[in-house]
Parts: sequence; structure tokens; C-alpha cells
Amino acid sequence: MNVTGVVLAAGQGKRMHSKLSKVLHPLLGREMLLYVLEAVREVTNTQPVFVIGHEADAVREKLGEAARVVVQEKQLGTGHAVLQVKPLLRGNTDLVLVTNGDMPLLTSETYQRLITAQKANPDPITMLTVETEDPHGFGRVVRDDQGFVQCIVEEAQATPEQMNIRELNVGAYCFDSDWLWEALPQLGISPKGEYYLTDLIYQAVSEGIKVQALCLEDPTEAIGINNRVHLAEAEALMRQRINRRLMLEGVTIMDPQTTYIGPEVTVGQDSFIWPNTYLLGKTTIGEDCELGPNTLVHDTRIGNGVKVLASVLENAVVEDEVNIGPFAHLRSGAHLARGVHMGNFGEVKSSYLGPGTKMGHFSYIGDATIGPDVNIGAGTITCNFDGERKHPTKIGAGVFIGSDTMLVAPISLGDGARTGAGSVVTKDVEPYHLVVGVPARAIRKLISGE
Repeated sequence: MNVTGVVLAAGQGKRMHSKLSKVLHPLLGREMLLYVLEAVREVTNTQPVFVIGHEADAVREKLGEAARVVVQEKQLGTGHAVLQVKPLLRGNTDLVLVTNGDMPLLTSETYQRLITAQKANPDPITMLTVETEDPHGFGRVVRDDQGFVQCIVEEAQATPEQMNIRELNVGAYCFDSDWLWEALPQLGISPKGEYYLTDLIYQAVSEGIKVQALCLEDPTEAIGINNRVHLAEAEALMRQRINRRLMLEGVTIMDPQTTYIGPEVTVGQDSFIWPNTYLLGKTTIGEDCELGPNTLVHDTRIGNGVKVLASVLENAVVEDEVNIGPFAHLRSGAHLARGVHMGNFGEVKSSYLGPGTKMGHFSYIGDATIGPDVNIGAGTITCNFDGERKHPTKIGAGVFIGSDTMLVAPISLGDGARTGAGSVVTKDVEPYHLVVGVPARAIRKLISGE
């Protein structure tokens, strides 16, 4: 049985007061529509369809090849939005799962329950509801004596008795596709000039169809995002989910309320995360690491036994047993090999630091390839930019760079070379030579291993 997901993501989201489409607002660094996309893809066996409208080009670009898109040129309600998909899906799927792009907390497990219920349902509709004391402006679900849904009453039209109902319409449905395509064109127009998907419930009941409702096990999944207050609520719940999962998998999080971990991050067993730490993007953390406090790691691969204190790591690679910080900055392309020490106020960009190399403090390394067991003295700078182009620096094994050395690229230092404190090195240095001065000159050849 083919099941296709249809995600409604055409609305402007006026209450967000934003130039950005509502579904492109991020939760933990990831756009909310991508959470919905992932959950729907896990439980359907055809490519999902997104109905888009406001900021359509930006939404289409973010979805890429992961979903098909249909543009709702005029936003005339949820029923009208689903109707736009009819030419694409009619005759090509058995069930249609309809949900909203602004409900990122709904899980794949919940969608699977909804689909499974509809597969066993002889009638063409199963809808999702939630029981909560906070109506959040959702429509009330009115059931008959047998427990089937009779109608959905919007809050503005509800009677005082109906206002006391605490079962609400979530806005997710699973339909028999043949019935859906026949029923949608029969929807009446509302006083606002729109066609509402919720009116299908009344329409079905009037035809003698029994509408089945499935109540959410976790009410927090039903939080939809209409404004930035809801956005913050949803992000807090998302963080709780992620942090709880990691702790149950063997990660120690000292203060989950001040720890921010993205949905694509992985953390190894027995790692320890201090407060005010941000792990975002496609970051991977190995086992037995210690991260934070006051640390930001984004799209970075970290090995086992690494310690990072009060530092920023972006698009970097950190191998096992590296020690970083405090106040260090790894920029894009930085690669620290096993056992590297990078102390306070250091910065590395587009560079490789070999195993055992030490970069104590107050140094900048850019566009450099550095061998193993190199000592980089305080205040060392690779002068890699001439105003027009970047130039490389190459440093061999066992090199000792004196404090306040300026390495004017392009330049190469051979194995075992040394620079005196305050040197400005403008020419290549031969292996096992000591250079000093401004500009630096060789004053002595060193015995290997001296």
C-alpha cells in the first residue's frame, strides 16, 4: 500500500513578524520544515509533497531533491492547499498523510500510529487529536456517544459548552486517497473566502461516514508554531528530547537546561558536557570527551578523549586526545592530529597540525601544514595574506618556533629548524638551522636531535 505525505507549508505566518517564511525559522540551527520532512519520510514509501506559497523559492531551495513541491498561488485555505496536489497524486497512492510544516514536534512514531490506524479503518478518515488544558486556539473535537468524531468547532464559533472541551484537533490526518480527491472539490467556502480541510469532517459525517480519531500519547507533540513564543517553546522541548536521549545512551550532561545539542549531533559514551555548551550541525563527538563550559562546536568531527574548554570550533577535525582552550578558535579547515595541545587565545584556519604539536597561546596559524612534535611559541603568526592572495606555510617535524615569530608566507621550514624570539622569517629555513633577527638569518647549523 502506497502512502504519500503531503505537508502544508504555503502560509505567510504573519504572527511571526518576519521577512522569512515561517517554516524556514530554525530550531537548534535546523529549519523547522526539515524536522517535518524527516518524520514524514520515515513512515511513507513515496516522495513527500510540500505545498508551498509564501517565499516559495527559498522553501523549494531548502527542500532540494528531498521532496516534490506544488505551489499554491493563492492561499485560500488548507482544503484548497491539499486540492493543489490532486493532479500529482490521484491514482498514484493509496493513502494520503496530511500534516503541517509548522509542527516540527510530531514524531515519526506518531505518524506511524496514525497510518496504521487508517490502514485498519474501513472508513476513509483517521485524524489526530490531543487532550490538553491549554487549547492554544485549536479547534474543539466533538464526539458522538460511540466515540466517533462528529465535527470540529473552531474556537471563535464554539458555544460555552464546547469551549470546555479539552480534546483538540492537531491538524494531521490520514485519508483514503480516492475518497479525498472526490470530497475536496465539494468543500464549501467559508465567510473568509477560504476552503478548510476541517470541513471534510462534517462533510464525511453527513454522508454517514464514521470519522476515527487517534489521541496523542504526548501532548507536547501538538505544539504548532504561530509566533516566536511558540518557537521558543518548541525549541525547549526539542532540546529536552535530545538531551534525554543522549543521557540515556551514556552521556553525562551536567545541566540539560543550559546545554544546546542539535538533532544531527552524535556524542559517544562517557563524554561529559558542561553547562552553556552548544553542539550544532553535523557534529560528531567521540567517547570520553569533556566539552565546555562556554563552548560552541559546529559541523566538527571530534575523536575520543578530547578536552575543549571555553572555545569555538567550526567545520574542523579534531583527532583523539587533543586538548583545546580556553578561548581557542578553530575555523573552517582546521585539522588537529592526535595529541595536539592548543592553548588559550589561539586561532587555526585551513591548517593541519601534526601529532603531538603544541601551540601554547596567542598565536594564529592559517593555510599551514605543520609536522609532528612542533612547538609553536606564544605570539607566532603565519602571515599568509598579501592583500590579494593567500599563501601556504610548511613546517617540518620537530621544529621549534620562538615566541613572536612572524612567518611570511609562502615559506617552508625544514625538520628540526628553530627560530629565535621576535624573528621575522621571510625565506625558507633549511633543516636543523637556527634563524634569528629581522629579517631572520641563519646563524648556526644544529646537530640533529640537539
